[in-house]
Amino acid sequence: MKHKELFNLLDDIQEDQEIPTQNRHDRVLILDGLNLFFRNFAMMNMVNPDGVHIGGLGGFFRSLGAMIRQTNPTSVYVVFDGAGSTVNRKNLLSEYKGTRNLQRITNWEAFDNIEEEHDSKIDQIVRIIQYLKLLPVKTTILDKVEADDIIAVLAEKLVEKHDSTCFIVSSDKDFLQLVTDKIIVYRPMEKEYYTPKTVEEKFGLKPSNFILHKVLLGDNSDNIRGIKGLGAKGIFKKFPELKTHDLTLDDIFDISARKFKDHVVYSRIVQEQARIETNYKVMDLSIPMIDDKGKEHIDNLIIEDLPEFNSEMFVSFYNEDKLGGMIRNLDSWLKDIFALFPTYEK
Repeated sequence: MKHKELFNLLDDIQEDQEIPTQNRHDRVLILDGLNLFFRNFAMMNMVNPDGVHIGGLGGFFRSLGAMIRQTNPTSVYVVFDGAGSTVNRKNLLSEYKGTRNLQRITNWEAFDNIEEEHDSKIDQIVRIIQYLKLLPVKTTILDKVEADDIIAVLAEKLVEKHDSTCFIVSSDKDFLQLVTDKIIVYRPMEKEYYTPKTVEEKFGLKPSNFILHKVLLGDNSDNIRGIKGLGAKGIFKKFPELKTHDLTLDDIFDISARKFKDHVVYSRIVQEQARIETNYKVMDLSIPMIDDKGKEHIDNLIIEDLPEFNSEMFVSFYNEDKLGGMIRNLDSWLKDIFALFPTYEK
């Protein structure tokens, strides 16, 4: 669903409701921080006058501002992967994200080797977090927890406790399994908002079945193997129920057990049940890999006060990093984008 269509729909809903004042939890923007950074780092091959690459840093805040203007939220969360974030999933599936370490250098024009580029990425990410601490947005990171899990818990708690409308911004398709009337996923590369209707139109299935769709087909980006012989079109011939019924993984196994003589795909699913169950646990965000202490941290994050808005220090950092024209009219940009957040009721 495109931007105008989505917000016309939301405006129609809100016209039927009397909302005297806006609450901080009404309309929440949740950004996958590393996803946003890496997209900008790859796309914006820009250096400052000292020859230091600034594309990821400057592009991150340009994108952040653009998303705030687009969604007009009452609060913003930026979530990062913690140190050792893939440990829990690798304990289940050793090859999980195994190909991520084989990445080639992104910007040959800016860097001489992959080590130099890696150091620049780290420097820019650290600097982004320093900038974020000066803005009235909430930033969070948990050791040994992926951003996906934090975002899944955060969105669920906001909807459950505050009836929030949440906008998750990421190009990661894993988030599509979370889509409901109250949780909308924005995929920046497509410039598309995914509502339940959009998921049905794009993938031809009920959003609740997206996790099954992904488990059966696999995920090359996470190095998770699907079922051999099963493709994007064939999956609906083998499992037409994905379009019409809310299914569980056990339903898939039951269907396959009944039909295992009809096609080799069914027999492979029966034979590989243990592997499929493991892949499901790795992909399933309805049971995120986060402990009770982490969930308590998210509870506290939701209720705690916003960080103090320090626009002067933000400008000082910006000038120190020589970001130049990355953001036009910086003072006005800061005021227009961030000044309202502290005014919303808790």
